[in-house]
Amino acid sequence: MSSNSLGKIYRLTTFGESHGKAIGGIIDGCPAGIELTEVDIQQDLDRRKPGQSSVTTERKESDIVQLLSGTFEGKTTGTSIGFIIPNKDQRSKDYSAIKDVYRPSHADFTYESKYGIRDYRGGGRSSARETANWVVGGAVAQKIINTVEIDISCYVSKVGSIEMLESDSFFTDAEVDVSIVRCPNQSVSTKMIALIEETKKQGDSIGGAVSVVIKNDVVGLGRPIFNKLSADLSHALFSINAVKSVEIGIGKSTTELKGSEQNDAFTIENGKVKTSSNNSGGVQGGISNGQDILITISFKPPATISQKQFTVSTSNEQVDIEVEGRHDPCVVPRAVPVVKAICAMVLADHLLLKRTDKIE
Repeated sequence: MSSNSLGKIYRLTTFGESHGKAIGGIIDGCPAGIELTEVDIQQDLDRRKPGQSSVTTERKESDIVQLLSGTFEGKTTGTSIGFIIPNKDQRSKDYSAIKDVYRPSHADFTYESKYGIRDYRGGGRSSARETANWVVGGAVAQKIINTVEIDISCYVSKVGSIEMLESDSFFTDAEVDVSIVRCPNQSVSTKMIALIEETKKQGDSIGGAVSVVIKNDVVGLGRPIFNKLSADLSHALFSINAVKSVEIGIGKSTTELKGSEQNDAFTIENGKVKTSSNNSGGVQGGISNGQDILITISFKPPATISQKQFTVSTSNEQVDIEVEGRHDPCVVPRAVPVVKAICAMVLADHLLLKRTDKIE
C-alpha cells in the first residue's frame, strides 16, 4: 500500500494498525536547531488520546511517544525524526463477532474489495488510531511555523444543531480545553455535552463541526495551480476519518451573495495592505494574503453505534449486526488536536516551499 505520506518538503510518513504492536512514523524536512523534546509532543498527544471524558470512547491508551532519531540535546539535527507510539489497550476480541460482516458506513467493504484482505480488529490501517501519528507530525510542524509567528486556534463550533456564533474568533488551547467537548463558549458547550450524553444513552452517535482560525501575517503561502494553499489544506483535512466537508472563508454561503457583497476590498492599515472583510478566509488565487485563514470542517456521526442495524456478510447474505466495543459517540472533541496538527503540517510545508520560490 502506498500513499502513506503527507507533504513535499516537510513530509510525514506513517505506519501501523489499530490493534498492532505500535504505530509510528518518520518526519523528513524539519530544519536543524529547533528545540524539540518528547514532552513538547506529548502535550498535544494527551489532547487526542481516548478515555478523556464522558463524551469520548472508554478505550484507555497512554499514547506515550518515543523519539528514536533526529534530535540531540533537545534540538533537531536536520535528519529524519523517527518515532513510535506503542498500542496498549487493544481488545481484539470485541471485534470477533463482526469479522465476517461489513459494518455500515465503515471502510470494511471498500477496503476488502480493493485489497482482498482486511484487518477487522478496529479497521486496521483505516482506523482513526492512525491520527495519533499525525498529531506527532503536527507538534513538530508547529515549532516551525511558530518561528514566523503563525498560530492556530481550533475548537468545536457545532454539535448536531447546536452551534456557537463566534466561529471566526481566536481562542487559545487553554481556553478551548476548559470544556470537555472543546467548545470555548461555555453556555453552548453545556448544551453540546448534554446532547452527546443523551445520544450515547440511546446507543447512537452524532456529528459536528470544527472551526479553525489561523493567525497569519505571511503573504505568499501556496501556489496558483495544483498546490493552492486552500487545495492542499482541503486535501489533507479530507484525509481525517469522518470528514464530509471543508469550507474556507464563508464557504458555501458565498453562493448566496453577489460579487459586490462577497469581494474583499483592499485597504492600507499601518502601512500594510489589508482587506476590509475576510470572506475569502485568508486565501486568494490559492495564495495566502496575510489575513486570518478561516476554515470550517464538518464531521459525520461516528459509524459505529450500539443499535441493531442491517448489513451484508462477506458471503453476500443479508444479516443484522450489533457492534460491541468502545467508541466515540461524537468525534469532534478528539478531532480538534488532529485538525490542528494537519493544518500545522500543511502550513510548515508551504512555508518551506515558499523559501524555494523566490530569492529574498
